[in-house]
Amino acid sequence: MLLRDRPGGVEVFLLRRVLAMAFAGGMTAFPGGSVDARDAEAALRWIGPDPATWAERFGASAAVARAIAAAAVRETFEEAGVLLAAGTVMDRDWTAERVALERRELSLADLLTRHRLSLRTELLAPWSHWITPEIEPRRYDTRFLVAAVPAGQRTVQTTGEADDVAWARPADALAELASGHRRMFAPTIVTLREIAGYDAVADVVAAAPDRPIGAVLPTVRGRQVLLPDGSAFPVPGAPR
Repeated sequence: MLLRDRPGGVEVFLLRRVLAMAFAGGMTAFPGGSVDARDAEAALRWIGPDPATWAERFGASAAVARAIAAAAVRETFEEAGVLLAAGTVMDRDWTAERVALERRELSLADLLTRHRLSLRTELLAPWSHWITPEIEPRRYDTRFLVAAVPAGQRTVQTTGEADDVAWARPADALAELASGHRRMFAPTIVTLREIAGYDAVADVVAAAPDRPIGAVLPTVRGRQVLLPDGSAFPVPGAPR
């Protein structure tokens, strides 16, 4: 969840996945994607919490934790144009590097090393862990993270995976969901509700370390998605 501060409160960067995508087409989501094998490369230089700290938070090995953090930085760069790195990041056209990353012609470690950059993990914080219901034909084991947009950087959108992007207050995005102007899966809805309770990005990031991160595995019963805490959400219907 890429976040920024605005006079009206915290805003989150949202994208609508293109309708033709095999999974979640037409759904509003956060930037993200699958971990690439090269995301775990040890050549990555870190500023902030180290892989061991991330491993403890995720309940995973240091190698897996390293890959998750790197994948979050890479996907945020690919889909939003924001590079969570230290060094000379601004005043440069990164289009070629973003395309090379998307095509897997370049790894994140290669990119950062080539430009003498370090991954800034202090801008990131683990938030939650969701697993796709067992009934789904496509299943994902997904970690959600919050990230603060570094000063001086702006989002761009050139990815072929989204047909619309927008910054929005969580409450406004949820109102659009209620009115039928957005479609979301339960993890997105729950996360937006959680973030809506904070006044500043720093407060969200500061709250993250105290959150328990246990895997949430919803079930589907009829037209409802049921969470372990008893809450229920309608299964998203066909797009309007």
